Amino acid sequence: MLDARFIRENEGLVRQAFENRRHETSVLERFLELDKNWRALTEEGNALRNKRNDVSEEIPKLPKEERQAKITEMKAVAERIRAIDVSLRGIESERDECLLNIPNMPDPSVPIGNADEGDTFPRHWGEKREFDFKPLTHWEIGEKLDIIDFERGIKITGAGFYVLKGDGARLERAMINFMLDLHHAQGYREIFPPAITNRKSCVGTAALPKMKDDMYWCERDDLWLNPTAEVPVTNLFANEILDARQLPINLTAYLPSFRREAGKHIETKGIARVHQFNKVELVKFVLPETSLQELEALLGDAEAVVRGLKLPYRVRLLCTGSTGFHSSKTYDIEAHAPGMDQWLEVSSCSNFKEFQARRAMIKFRREPHLRSEFVHTLNGSGIALPRTMAAVLENYQNRDGTVTVPDVLRTYMQGTELIE
Repeated sequence: MLDARFIRENEGLVRQAFENRRHETSVLERFLELDKNWRALTEEGNALRNKRNDVSEEIPKLPKEERQAKITEMKAVAERIRAIDVSLRGIESERDECLLNIPNMPDPSVPIGNADEGDTFPRHWGEKREFDFKPLTHWEIGEKLDIIDFERGIKITGAGFYVLKGDGARLERAMINFMLDLHHAQGYREIFPPAITNRKSCVGTAALPKMKDDMYWCERDDLWLNPTAEVPVTNLFANEILDARQLPINLTAYLPSFRREAGKHIETKGIARVHQFNKVELVKFVLPETSLQELEALLGDAEAVVRGLKLPYRVRLLCTGSTGFHSSKTYDIEAHAPGMDQWLEVSSCSNFKEFQARRAMIKFRREPHLRSEFVHTLNGSGIALPRTMAAVLENYQNRDGTVTVPDVLRTYMQGTELIE
C-alpha cells in the first residue's frame, strides 16, 4: 500500500506510474477526490474546535444576555463537529479501500513497456537439449509411465486437478526436499506455516482484494486457502517492530498452493496451469537501503535450484506493463520444456519495498530511541512445481520412454536412476 501523503505530494509521479503500468486511473481519481474532501473537512473541524475552545474561555466573562447567545452558538458548532466526524469516518473508510487497490510504484530500474513486449532477458543458462527422436510432452510421458493421472484427478475434484502416482509422486517429493535442503544451506530458516489464512493476512500481502476472484474462500469461517506461502510467512511479523540487528531475515517454506485461475483456460491434459500445486517459497525481510541488492541475491538463490536440476533457463526482467500489482521489481525464471517447446515460468522473484509492510504493519527500529520504519519485503518461488516437474520430465526423457532421474534427486529417491 502506498502512503496517502506520498500520493498527495507526488501526484504527478503516481500518475506516471499508472501510465507506465498501463493501469486505468479511476481508483486514483476517486482517491484524490476523497482525499481532497477529507482535508477540507479536517481543516473545518479543526477550526471549529479551536473556535469552541476560545469561546469556552470567553463565555464566563460575558454578560448574561450575551452568554446565552454564545452557548446556543456553540451547541450548533458542536453539532457541526459531530457531523464532520461522521463524514470523515465514511470518507476514511472509502479512501482506505482505494489505497488497497492502488498498485505499487515500479522501481526506476524497471523497463517501461507493454505486457510481455517490453520485458528484457538479462541472461540465459544452459543449452536447449537436442534430441535424436521426437520429444514427448510431459503429459504424454506421465500417462505412458503411469505416474500422472489426469482422469482420476478430475474424478476426485474436477478440471485443473491431477494425481501423481508411484515414481511421479516420489520425484515431486524429492524435488521439494532438494529445494528445502538447498535453501537451508543458503541461510534460509525453514518454516512450516498453516495452509489456510485469515482475511487480514491476505490483505497484508495484497492478495486481497486484488486476487479475490482467484482465491478459494472458506465462507463459513472467512478463511482463505493459501495462494502461495508468501501470505502466511510474510505475516509472521505482522504488527511487530523488529530490531534492525535482526535483519535481514531469510525464510523458506513448502506449502501446497491453491488458485482458481478465474477467467483463465485450464489445460486439463497438462500441468503447466492447475488449481492446486506444490511450491517452495523464499521470503526476505530487509533494510530499505539493501532491498535491491537482496533481490539480486534472492534471484541467485532461486536460480541455484534450476541449475542444480541442470535445466536450461532464462531470466526475464518484467517491464512496467508486466509487473504484478504489489511488486516494485520482478524477475521471472523460465525453464525450457522441449516437448511443449515452451519456456515455463518456474519462479517469480519480487521486491515489494514497503508496500506489503505498510499493509501488514511490519516495522523495524534502527536504535531504541529512533522512530520505527517499515521494512522492505521480498519473495520468490524457490521454486514452483508442477512446471518444474514438466520441465524435468521433458528434458530427461529417453528414446525408450524412460526418464532419467537428475543427479541431485537420486539420494532423495533411494538411488533410483530411471523412471520406467
